[in-house]
Amino acid sequence: MNQSCESECKKIHDSLGRITHLAQALACKTQLEIKKIRETYLAMYGEDLIDLLQKNSQLSNTQKNVCEALYMWMLDPIEREAVMVREALDQQQSEVNYKVLVEMFVGRKSSLVVLIKQAYQAKFRRQMDQDIVNIEPPHPYKKILVALVASHKAHHADVSQHIAKCDAKRLYQTGEGMSGSIDEAVVLEIFSKRSIPQLKLTFSCYKHIYGHDYTKSLKYGNYGEFEDALKVVVKCIYNPPKYYAKILYASIKGITTDKGGLTRVMMNRGEVEMEEIERVFKKKYGMELSEAICESENIPSGDYRHFLVALATRTRTRTTNTTITATAIS
Repeated sequence: MNQSCESECKKIHDSLGRITHLAQALACKTQLEIKKIRETYLAMYGEDLIDLLQKNSQLSNTQKNVCEALYMWMLDPIEREAVMVREALDQQQSEVNYKVLVEMFVGRKSSLVVLIKQAYQAKFRRQMDQDIVNIEPPHPYKKILVALVASHKAHHADVSQHIAKCDAKRLYQTGEGMSGSIDEAVVLEIFSKRSIPQLKLTFSCYKHIYGHDYTKSLKYGNYGEFEDALKVVVKCIYNPPKYYAKILYASIKGITTDKGGLTRVMMNRGEVEMEEIERVFKKKYGMELSEAICESENIPSGDYRHFLVALATRTRTRTTNTTITATAIS
């Protein structure tokens, strides 16, 4: 066993009763380091840190938020995303959180989506795709998600400028280029047959040809829930850093129903991707993400806030190479 890792595990073991120390120790670690720590801790003490955090989460009401956050942070990234998807789909707890599902299908390569689905089935003995199909009552997001599921199954890595231009023109002709609501069938057909990079190129061509973003066209006319859902999906595809920066800001300000949006984005987007999101956040809102978290009136003070600040600052303070995790999870 690596001596430095053993030393880390001893410090963590000694900190189990002091959540503040534990949170600060783990927040600055990469996923590769956390994996080694979990393995070493299990070998040294015969217990999985995940299980210990779950016990703490059940026993300590005052520190439940940080224990739950630490639990999610310690999970393997693929298993973590599977857990988040299951929580998003669990209608016994609350309404379906469609943004979690959108972010997975839009922000993950097809090969990684397959692994998340496998982790979902292994952990919950359920088929993710079937759970999406079974969402009740039907919602416009469901139509788009079903199309994205099909898109990933027919994924092609290459992108075509010609196809992008043709699709952009079809979107215009069946949207703002005609009176009334957009043609949902055309949108869903395009979404089901094109990869995410291809769709991103399509929206870029749309802006180049018509002089504005496709999402701006969704504000025209008497549009409804489908257009609202489509707008969110398109923003996530076309400009992910801006999309995620808005998620973070809305969560910090408490102006969203997206439960868990703050920790989800900070944990799932990887070190390298978070750097770009934080740059967009600072440019758009005039402050560092960590500063916004510290000043938030909607985030409980104490260990949970300290943990979030540590997550927010880890990409700026680390000097070692942390691109391994970001490559694996992109």
